[in-house]
Amino acid sequence: MFSYRHAFHAGNHADVLKHAVLIATLQYLTQKDAALTVLDTHAGAGLYRLDGDYASKSGEASEGVLKLAATPTEELAPILQEYLALVRSFNQGSTIRNYPGSPFISQALLRSHDKLKLFELHPTDMRSLAGNVTQLDAGRQLAVLHEDGFEGVKKFLPPVSRRALLLCDPSYEIKTDYGRVLDMVTDSLKRFPTGTYAVWYPIIPRPEAHDLPRRLKTMAVKAGKSWLHVTLTVKSNKTSERGGLPASGMFIISPPFQLKELLKPAMPQLVKLLGQDGNATFSLESGG
Repeated sequence: MFSYRHAFHAGNHADVLKHAVLIATLQYLTQKDAALTVLDTHAGAGLYRLDGDYASKSGEASEGVLKLAATPTEELAPILQEYLALVRSFNQGSTIRNYPGSPFISQALLRSHDKLKLFELHPTDMRSLAGNVTQLDAGRQLAVLHEDGFEGVKKFLPPVSRRALLLCDPSYEIKTDYGRVLDMVTDSLKRFPTGTYAVWYPIIPRPEAHDLPRRLKTMAVKAGKSWLHVTLTVKSNKTSERGGLPASGMFIISPPFQLKELLKPAMPQLVKLLGQDGNATFSLESGG
């Protein structure tokens, strides 16, 4: 159950998509004065070294954030410029050695009166996360919880502030994660219907992976909520047999109204810059 370590994959194409969407969503949600609570169900270590043993072994960042960073900034869509600017803020000089995971990205964008709840069950990543967040000096704004995020979020919904973003990005290392995501989102919508719910998932040759976005869409429609679904494919499944994830997606319930417009110019650029074969493509749809 605990074999997955995100350090091997930090800064890959899936992180680029997930974190660009996360940044745009947080920037929108923090425009209102009222406090925001962010729930991160699978926080990981929080901060990663791209020149460390894990990331260097996989080399996935070289096909993700590092390839994007080699492109002149002014040529990139605004959402990708914002993404790179935030990543660079954790580094000195032009070389990107440190890569912020979702906990550090969220904390960088939140205001002093916002709250950030980080869940991590992996014992090694939990120790790394606890150690990494001490350097943030976030005080009571941030809480690190060594528990199952699928269940742990329940006690924070609805939030006191009545505004929340829930980010769910498990490893899906065990296929029951797909069902647990659906159960958690169903329960969360009942507890707090006006929240924003963002789910990342890998697109792999597994029925559960293809079923997940369809069922999330059905759930959103039945609840009368707006939704957005974006996917990025960088190579074919056959190519991926040599290793590495071929594609991933983000499904957001009650997304920022301008998110689709921000993604429209960005997704073709990601296909062009991060695509690894002729099968690279993207999809972007919304409703509600």
